[in-house]
Amino acid sequence: MKKKVVVALGHRALGTTLPEQQIAVRKTSKSIADLVQEGYQVAITHSNAPQLGMIHTAMNEFAKNHPDYTPAPMSVCSAMTQGYIGFDLQNAIREELLNRGIYRSVSTILTQVTVDPYDEAFYTPTKVLGRYMSAEDAAIERKKGNYVVEEAGKGFRRVVSAPNPVKIVEIDAIRALADADQVVIACGGGGIPVLSQDHRLKGASAVIEKDLTAGKLAEELNADSLIILTSVEKVCLNRGTDHEQELGEITAAQAKQYMEEGHFGIYNMLPKFRASVSFIEKGQGRSAYITSQEALSDCLKGKTGTIIR
Repeated sequence: MKKKVVVALGHRALGTTLPEQQIAVRKTSKSIADLVQEGYQVAITHSNAPQLGMIHTAMNEFAKNHPDYTPAPMSVCSAMTQGYIGFDLQNAIREELLNRGIYRSVSTILTQVTVDPYDEAFYTPTKVLGRYMSAEDAAIERKKGNYVVEEAGKGFRRVVSAPNPVKIVEIDAIRALADADQVVIACGGGGIPVLSQDHRLKGASAVIEKDLTAGKLAEELNADSLIILTSVEKVCLNRGTDHEQELGEITAAQAKQYMEEGHFGIYNMLPKFRASVSFIEKGQGRSAYITSQEALSDCLKGKTGTIIR
């Protein structure tokens, strides 16, 4: 049987602007095609922070200048990012596969992820995004019940919650494609955050950490490995100090110890390690790889990267 992997693409794999994205996905498609060519079943998820901020800003600026239109909710902006990132990514992967004589469908699934309305994250928003606002605009946002934060000398920006993912709504469709040996792109940006109200799914004003959703996707697909691509070849302890230490192959227990000791911060490497440990502990023989796109091939051979088993 083929080994099944979930690949979480970071910011560098997509770029920030639309032109950057179209260039970046061509490079990324080669890494994905390498995995397919080597016999892996591949499911992909990706970040969306710059794209989400751009769309949120554009939609709100448009509504501001056109009173007949309303601003787009955060959940709608998240759905838009899944669509246009998926469009570029799936076409680039399809082209690369065809150039290698590999005929495989590549599909993007618009994916919703439920969150708990009582998640503590809703009481302490942390994710800053969108345009800079004046004090007057910030006051209007506060009246709407939204959170804003001031950045010295720049203005005010919207800040939203980052609750934990609970359930991937479209998991059956994703699983069907993955089991059929198709390349599937899902849970982009951590998924569209929704609240479940009986049979209705209502968009939540939040963003979900994409690495945590990537780990949940890997669990639900019973993947053999979780691959998290980031900006560094290996994760380091005490980065930037005289005691910097590269992490090669470690156990899940060691990873948990490093997390408890506070080595990975809150928003950078910590979600990657949380996702990896959770995935590994919920199944037998699983591995997680944290490395750069350029080092992926060698990482899978155990030559570099941070590997958790």
